[in-house]
Amino acid sequence: MSEKKTILVADDEKEIRSLIRVYLEKDGFDVIEAENGLQVLERIEQDVDLLVLDIMMPHLDGIEVLRRIRSKNNIPVIILSAKSRNCDRILGLDLGADDYMVKPFDPLELVSRIKANLRRYYQLGGRGEEHAENITVRDVTLDTASCMLIKGNEQIALTSVEYRILFLMMGQPGRVFTKQQIYEAGWEENMVVDDNSIMVCISKLRAKLKDTEGRYITTIRGLGYRFEK
Repeated sequence: MSEKKTILVADDEKEIRSLIRVYLEKDGFDVIEAENGLQVLERIEQDVDLLVLDIMMPHLDGIEVLRRIRSKNNIPVIILSAKSRNCDRILGLDLGADDYMVKPFDPLELVSRIKANLRRYYQLGGRGEEHAENITVRDVTLDTASCMLIKGNEQIALTSVEYRILFLMMGQPGRVFTKQQIYEAGWEENMVVDDNSIMVCISKLRAKLKDTEGRYITTIRGLGYRFEK
């Protein structure tokens, strides 16, 4: 992750975009701006490494933008929104956001989270860096070169957090992992477990696996989760 990274900052408030730009450029990042959802979809096609995305934007809101991006792109996305309700945060994570920050925010914390998400993404081989061997459990393969999940003939896009959790669990199928272990692997943070984030991520993975009966990811009450052999 040595070359200069480009961050797309999407917010309809010019003052917020300018503030974020100052802090990012001071830290050595290139910055592209977008003031509405349609501009985001246009500019994401450039060589962008991470997207900072507001939810309440004109023309196309951030939720719909995120839906469209996630249908074909696993670029890291940090939602930066004035919506602070837990259900809004869960919705954003459920749609594939890698992180969620509430306004008003600390620009230094945002820069720190951007660096952390970029580090996860590149360590996972999301842009062709060194990676581990593929992991196959039954009819499911975790492709470590592309950060994709392969089931039959279907290629399934993953967020960096989803990938890290599957890398942990599929690497030792049949083993029960606690919520704390899953949180530390997925978010790379040693802190109090965020149950909602874990539940949303596991639910999203089950949906991607079409795992309605718990054939792949099983909940072990009072303990955690395991990926079945």
